[in-house]
Amino acid sequence: MCSHTPECPPAHADGRNAARTVAFCAEQGWSLLCNGVLLFDDLGELLPSGEIVAALRTVACRENAV
Repeated sequence: MCSHTPECPPAHADGRNAARTVAFCAEQGWSLLCNGVLLFDDLGELLPSGEIVAALRTVACRENAV
């Protein structure tokens, strides 16, 4: 699917988010990468196969939580 040189990582590779953006909609919060991955602003992903990759969020740890 990718015509870049060197070729972008495929959709199921660990580095898939390094693929180039071919379309985006800032208002809706998504980008389509050249490997077919739909990347959302919250870092969730939808792979071309329909598989959902949940957003990787970290929770801040508070030592003195009330």
